[in-house]
Amino acid sequence: MINRNLIRIKIVQLMYSYYQNGGKNLDTAEKELLFSLSKAYDLYHYLLILMIDETRFAFEILEQKEQVNRVAHKEEVISHRFVDNKFVAQLEANKQLREFRENKKWSWRDERTYLKSLYEKIQEADYFQAYMAAEENDYDADKEVWRKIYKNIIMKDEQIDDILEEQSLYWNDDKEIVDTFVLKTIKRFDPAKGEEQELLPEFKDIEDREFATRLFRRSITNDEYYRDLIAQSVRNWEFNRLAFMDVIIMQVAVAEILSFPQIPTSVTINEFVEIAKYYSTSKSAGYVNGIIDNIARRLKHENKISKE
Repeated sequence: MINRNLIRIKIVQLMYSYYQNGGKNLDTAEKELLFSLSKAYDLYHYLLILMIDETRFAFEILEQKEQVNRVAHKEEVISHRFVDNKFVAQLEANKQLREFRENKKWSWRDERTYLKSLYEKIQEADYFQAYMAAEENDYDADKEVWRKIYKNIIMKDEQIDDILEEQSLYWNDDKEIVDTFVLKTIKRFDPAKGEEQELLPEFKDIEDREFATRLFRRSITNDEYYRDLIAQSVRNWEFNRLAFMDVIIMQVAVAEILSFPQIPTSVTINEFVEIAKYYSTSKSAGYVNGIIDNIARRLKHENKISKE
């Protein structure tokens, strides 16, 4: 689940913190990196659990309405379609997610104000109303309505960002990326697999985990060489006037260019330009793009890299 884009972001964040704290213990910093990545994987599970707990909340609301109707001797048919959602039932039965819930003891049940707010937004959505009114009642429709709810409401909800920030400081910048993996998981669910449906693994393969640790270590242990390359490529601007975050971003980018020749240089540059846009100054993306491109061309000319 943890992709290289998230790994790059985490490395930049942890390196900035590493230097700010004096850069004393590389082993401890590497453990912090892996812990930070594992917290992103926790967030993935926590957001899957949200769909379960929101459905349970909706069921409680439905039961309350039915109880009021019974007391008032009011005959009203209240649809159970949403609370009987087959996709959510499969998600709740999922062995991997059940094990996670049992180990972490996490739930959204204490966030009733948010669950209520989310339910109100869901009920207002045109696609939800069409879902509730449709004659068809199959698994695909149940899964699709949750895909739309997640994409159109949960992914854009600022209220959930505040809740997650209170839960863990590690999650401040993770949700946008993790959201994409929740959507991918929804699409992958197959009713034939039942509770055995596989969730996304923490790392796609051992290579991605090694990518994280190797890039992190190379970025720090060779920092003087990388910064010298950056300084040589700075034009009309003194190296010590560059934003420190820009230096960190470029340092990691150069480490990737030299350490992972199988990754196209253009991919590396584009990824770190995007990181600069989000994490540094308004002018940073241009500096990062120009300087790293200059370094890459020079290294290629000197036959120190061979990739395109």
